[in-house]
Amino acid sequence: MIETPVPQQPGAPALHEQVDEIVRRGPCGALALAGIATAIVVALWFAFYFLVFLPRGVIQ
Repeated sequence: MIETPVPQQPGAPALHEQVDEIVRRGPCGALALAGIATAIVVALWFAFYFLVFLPRGVIQ
């Protein structure tokens, strides 16, 4: 695969420096998305437990 050089504007940081800065920030968005998804799954589990399972009563 042949890589085409990216033209740099005067005063602009190099491409690898931009990539290094993005990687340095870390996966904040991915962690937030995973946390929100986990919270939704736990909330649905509790909703099912309290609204469906408990009202049915004890199985005899």
